[in-house]
Amino acid sequence: MRCLPPIMNRLIVSHHNIWQITTELLQKKIPILLKMEVKLSLLSVICLLTGITATKYEEFTYNGFKGSELYLDGMAEITPSGLLRLTNTTRIQQGHAFHKVPLHLKNKSDGNVYSFSTCFVFAMIPEYPDVGGDGLALVLSPTKGLPGALPKQYLGLFNSTNNGNSSNHVLAIELDTVFNMEFGDIDNNHVGIDVNGLRSKNATTASYFIEKIGKFENLSLISGKPMQVWVDYSNLEKKLNVTISPFSVPKPSHPFLSYFIDLSSLILDTMYIVFSSSTGSILPSNYVLGWSFKMNGQAAALNLSSLPSLPSAKHGRKLASLIIWLSLGVVVFITVTAFSIAYIIRRKARYAEVLEEWELDHRTHRFSYKELFKATKGFREENLLGVGGFGRVYKGKLPSSKTEIAVKRMSHDSKQGMREFVGEIASNSQLRHRNLVQLLGYSRRKGELLLVHEFMSNGSLDKFLYDANKPTSLSWSQRLKIIRGVASGLLYLHEEWEHIVIHRDIKASNVSMDSVDQTWV
Repeated sequence: MRCLPPIMNRLIVSHHNIWQITTELLQKKIPILLKMEVKLSLLSVICLLTGITATKYEEFTYNGFKGSELYLDGMAEITPSGLLRLTNTTRIQQGHAFHKVPLHLKNKSDGNVYSFSTCFVFAMIPEYPDVGGDGLALVLSPTKGLPGALPKQYLGLFNSTNNGNSSNHVLAIELDTVFNMEFGDIDNNHVGIDVNGLRSKNATTASYFIEKIGKFENLSLISGKPMQVWVDYSNLEKKLNVTISPFSVPKPSHPFLSYFIDLSSLILDTMYIVFSSSTGSILPSNYVLGWSFKMNGQAAALNLSSLPSLPSAKHGRKLASLIIWLSLGVVVFITVTAFSIAYIIRRKARYAEVLEEWELDHRTHRFSYKELFKATKGFREENLLGVGGFGRVYKGKLPSSKTEIAVKRMSHDSKQGMREFVGEIASNSQLRHRNLVQLLGYSRRKGELLLVHEFMSNGSLDKFLYDANKPTSLSWSQRLKIIRGVASGLLYLHEEWEHIVIHRDIKASNVSMDSVDQTWV
């Protein structure tokens, strides 16, 4: 049905007066309408009042959207410059922009869908360089609204329960920049033809045909640059073609995506054409700069010079800020890593140990210096048991077994000290007698030699005999047991072991006591 001719423009007012105008026209039976034998309907009045720039409701052209009356919901908005912005910086939301007037795409006489063509210019500006968010789609929908639709991967079109249902009667051309295995996506930069769901009937990586070289060249949908898209349906061939090109390149002669489909069973008598988009965790800004549509013909070419400009300066500032923050993050990361490596090297050097060939000849347990350092709480003075010509003796407790030990810390600098150290390990490592203090092991680190013995809780005999602060009196029976214990240990060393070991330094300070009744040499 055709819209009213220009002579009727005086009757066109705001669409808020739609019912008043309709009633007035019908009641007064305006002569010009009678002469044209046009039956006025509510649909024709809507056509007049929507601000469509073409003369038929089956065709429209928007060179920018300033002053247009699209039906918007969700995040969708028209910027002051005339851009249709489908998504903003809100996470997990959706936006739709409907052409207000429904399309009658079916021939009522035979039920076939008319041929149609549409063209639009879009741009996806990613939040981060080369990181795509959820894309956008051009959709034919039976309703002005998509209730129950979800954002993120569903593009504001479907949800988990109705995705793929034949009752949806939805045709969509998706511009997808996320690889989603759930829907069988081919990659993260493709265009797909969807019928009633997001599993595309046919999809191809975004590319355009270059006439001069006769082959296709890939395009990045998230380049941030505007691009043109043409969608054409042929009723004769029952074929849907999708063509894309950079902004300034005319429509290529070869579409890059095609699909044979008879839309008669999919399209209802009344359909709405709509742009749909959504956001997830990544927040791209998806724009439409211009849009045209025509039934039974080629959609009008858009006036590219009059289309609104993208907010490139703002995006550039955001990109520059991102680069600065990333650079700062890299510097901080390198600095922290360098300090961490230096700390680890210094810590290892602190506990570094020496290993020589003679140690392989004696099967004595070697403690790590770190283990003994922790056991004696860093060789604190409060753990000091005694001092002699050989060095210092510290009380300790092994972290793993909680066994109490005595650690003799000797000097490694003198050759005499080293000989004594090796000699004690060589002789004591094989000795096993109940009246001899057991050598548990040893440790070496740089200039230090450490011998680890069993800990005697009552110290040495001289404290019982000569320490005025401990006036402990030993009975004659206790003294006899002590003498017998010392004698038993010496007998083992001098005669009973396979090798003769001469002690040469028997005195009260070298006799250890774990109890008054048990004596150790």
